[in-house]
Amino acid sequence: MRMILFVLVFTTSCEEVEMKKSGQSRLGMPDAESWDAIITLTNEGAKRAVIKAGHLEKYNEKKYILLNENVDADFFNSEEIYTTNLKSKIAEIEEERDYLIAIGDVVVLSDSGITLFTDTLSWDNVKERIFTDSRVKFITEKNDTLYGVGFESDVELNNWKILQPTGVFHEEVNGK
Repeated sequence: MRMILFVLVFTTSCEEVEMKKSGQSRLGMPDAESWDAIITLTNEGAKRAVIKAGHLEKYNEKKYILLNENVDADFFNSEEIYTTNLKSKIAEIEEERDYLIAIGDVVVLSDSGITLFTDTLSWDNVKERIFTDSRVKFITEKNDTLYGVGFESDVELNNWKILQPTGVFHEEVNGK
C-alpha cells in the first residue's frame, strides 16, 4: 500500500513540472509588478522624488519602470525640501538615464502656486530639469495665463522658459 502512494505522488509532481514548462512565455512580461506602489528617486544620495502609482511594472533587462495608474509625484530640492507636485495618467522611468516621462493630463503645481498643464513632460533627474515639446498652459502666482509650445524649467518652476509663447499678462500701472 505504501509503495502505491509513493508512485502516485511522484507521478503527480512530474505532471506539474511539465505543465509549468509548457505554460506561457515570460517574454515581454514585467519582471515585477506592484499595486499602490511608492518609489523614491534620489540624486547623489538626496531624495529628489517620491512617486505613487496605482500600478507599477518593472522590466529589469530594459532598466525600465512603467507606472500606469494615477501617477502622483512629489519633488524635492537638493536639501530634500518639498517643492513641486506632478500628476499624470501614466509615467515611464528609464532607470539607466535617471529620467521620467509623464504622459496624459500632466499637471505640475509648485509650492509657490505656479501651475503647468501639458500632455507630456520629461524630468531629467541628473540635470534637474523638466521640459516638453508639447503645448503648455502656464499660470503664474499672479494669475497670468501663458500658452505656448515647448517648455523648459527647473523642477521648482522658478526659472522657466516657454519656447513659443502666447497669452495674457496682468500688469499693474500706478497701483491699478
